Amino acid sequence: MKRLLLFALFAAPWPVLGQDVMFRGNAEHTGVYGAAGAPKFTAVKWQFHTKGQVFSSPAIAGDKLYFGSSDHCLYALDLATGTQKWKFKSEGRITSSPAVSASVVYFGSFDGNFYAVDAATGQLKWKFQTGGERRFAAKHLHGAEPASETMPDPFDFYLSSPVVWNGAIYFGSGDTNVYALDAATGNLKWKFKTGDVVHAAPAISGGTLFVGSWDSYFYALDAASGKENWRFKTGEDPDIHNQVGIQSSAAVADGVVYFGCRDSKFYAVDATTGKERWSFSNKGSWVISSPAVLDGKVYFATSDTGLLHALDAKSGAPLFSLDFKHWPMFSSPAIAGETLYIGSHQGRLNAIDLKAQKVAWSFAAEASRKNGPTYTKPDGTPNYEAAFFDFFYDDMVSGVQKMMSVGAMLSSPVVAGNTVYIGSADGNIYALM
Repeated sequence: MKRLLLFALFAAPWPVLGQDVMFRGNAEHTGVYGAAGAPKFTAVKWQFHTKGQVFSSPAIAGDKLYFGSSDHCLYALDLATGTQKWKFKSEGRITSSPAVSASVVYFGSFDGNFYAVDAATGQLKWKFQTGGERRFAAKHLHGAEPASETMPDPFDFYLSSPVVWNGAIYFGSGDTNVYALDAATGNLKWKFKTGDVVHAAPAISGGTLFVGSWDSYFYALDAASGKENWRFKTGEDPDIHNQVGIQSSAAVADGVVYFGCRDSKFYAVDATTGKERWSFSNKGSWVISSPAVLDGKVYFATSDTGLLHALDAKSGAPLFSLDFKHWPMFSSPAIAGETLYIGSHQGRLNAIDLKAQKVAWSFAAEASRKNGPTYTKPDGTPNYEAAFFDFFYDDMVSGVQKMMSVGAMLSSPVVAGNTVYIGSADGNIYALM
């Protein structure tokens, strides 16, 4: 009954103007949307094409949809028609997901700046220069040669997405810091230095900010002052191929913080003490996807093994899993009603009926229909042999981009009304109903 009442209160056609809108739907990043969604697929409502890959997840406020593209632009579209209202050009790729608050859109760019632009016009209000963006880098990355060469990680796709709380805007940076800025002026309130790149999106609950770093630590900071409350150590890589660090953005629910790690574990940590409640082993597979939490269950996806897991949120006991034939999922799940939506590297948006515990429908991006057969084996698994030649670093980079050519959906879906919105590496934003 409680859930039905909440649904009735919040199931509007789209978020009303004036509400804070951000990555994963709220400051706690639970990935739950009070909307009808599309339990059955009927049509492509519209699609909009940019000149770059779209890893950014959409933000919907009022009658507009905002997202970033690797073509360096932030776009504002008419939500109903997909018509461009305006675009703002930065000097770098925009792979962070925007936040909207008080008629201002906030986002970061690979040019090292964090921007605030007017939501109605796209005019710059202020920008803040960080110490500069960079990707996580290490020697012998993923076992690639030359072993002694420091290599930027080609799987470090995202920039940290901002969270809005109490008149401030918070985000991580490739300069290893977590920042808190005054939302109105862009003035620095505080910054906190970690040991490496911070590209996870911070979550805030009960006045505490939660975020992971590539230094393999997960941090809880006082959101008002930036003071460290606690830190939690994740695993190390015994093979020294740098399979470490936290890309997954945390979700906070019922006093527990949930997040994935490249050490192949999914963690549940007490939000107050920083003590581990439980962890779930993914048997060597990264967890880049951020979790969704609803009704005592936590949902997340794996990378290498291409699994969607549902676990009991209190105990970590497995409830069910769905196998997507080793197609990685960096996209994070969104839940609306009884349906979960998630994108995959296969260039598909998958809608899962949570009651039936099976795929209800699947939508293939344009590039997936065009290029998918080249990079898919007859059994439906990825054809990595067609994309990767050997373990030399340059080949790894080009192979990643070949796999992106199937329209990989690393963007996370957003649900408003009866429509699901998601970006694709083919440069499109799709509105599906």
